[in-house]
Amino acid sequence: MKDSTYSTKYALIYTVLIASILLAPLFYYYTYMKHIHSIQNELLLKEKSLLIVKAMQDFNQEDDFFEYPRYKTFKSGLYDESFKPIFSLIEYNIKYFKDGYHVDNNNAYLIVKLPHRRYFGAKYLIMKNTLSFAAIYEKVLLILFAIVIVIFTLSVFFLRNFARPFQRMNKQLDNFIKDSMHEINTPLSIINVNIDLYNRKNEPNKYMQRMKAAAKVLSNIYNDMDYLIKHERLEYTKEDINIKEFLSERIEYFSEVAKMKEISINTSLEECDTIYMNEKQLQRVIDNTISNAIKYSYENSTIDIILYMKDGRCHLGFEDYGVGIKQKDKIFSRYYREDTSKGGFGIGLNIVKSIIKQNNIELEITSEYQEGTQFLYIFPQKSTN
Repeated sequence: MKDSTYSTKYALIYTVLIASILLAPLFYYYTYMKHIHSIQNELLLKEKSLLIVKAMQDFNQEDDFFEYPRYKTFKSGLYDESFKPIFSLIEYNIKYFKDGYHVDNNNAYLIVKLPHRRYFGAKYLIMKNTLSFAAIYEKVLLILFAIVIVIFTLSVFFLRNFARPFQRMNKQLDNFIKDSMHEINTPLSIINVNIDLYNRKNEPNKYMQRMKAAAKVLSNIYNDMDYLIKHERLEYTKEDINIKEFLSERIEYFSEVAKMKEISINTSLEECDTIYMNEKQLQRVIDNTISNAIKYSYENSTIDIILYMKDGRCHLGFEDYGVGIKQKDKIFSRYYREDTSKGGFGIGLNIVKSIIKQNNIELEITSEYQEGTQFLYIFPQKSTN
């Protein structure tokens, strides 16, 4: 994973965590602001009710007409002792007939008790308006957004600064591994070439066969490491591959490795449609599967490799008669090895898993402990690619 992606990912996780923690005080702030807003609204209703009472006090009884005060956002009305309207602009159905301030959802109203028969026979003055918390919602969301932005920015900044020494160390380590891989490849190629030249000029002997087999095992490990280092940076182009021919070449390549343990490889290869896949990725799948089959087989045993078409799909199977698998759910984990005495780094099957997932290849594993294991790869039809 790239350093920038890593820091951004964990900064986002940290931001969500801190923002979640801050939601509690933010909720209390929201509740408090709603309460303050409600108190302010009550004061406004009382202020408007005093204006209406004052207007009624100033009314001269000898006048024939009283102009009842009207407000744009406030509704009011006069009610008798039974809370029947004498005059009312309120369309809302009032539920609580009791002196004081009341809130019903977003409806707020104030009931003011009037002197008996002093104001047009009214006993109560009711003031009503609608509460709106839109400004509070907007303010709370703005605060939350500001908190998230500040935390995320600081998180990215600190994570990148804290990680900088480790990034430098990782870069140095990556460069060292890349340089080492390059240095290993050159002598390894020289060894293989010189063994081949020796075998052409001289009679084959078991010592050279063992050296050749060991060099091929080392080459397979080198190819795994090389793929692991480069696969995130390279784009693997796909092509049509004759899998029967390709498989035959890889079996031939590993035949000397199998002979080291006196293991014979039996094949039953039928014609299959060409598969659409990258050649290097296919080689990693086949090489690692054969290599593991040889590594975990008993000496003087056999490995069966089959290739056939079924339901329009190419099936490739590898079966060994060796130690088997104890924990099938762990074998694809990077650096996991069931038997450390067998050598290797535990990266081969992890690479296989990533490749078959990328290429939509199905894998069925059957294994009996101390009896053997079968890997069956089912390739997708070409039309689905």
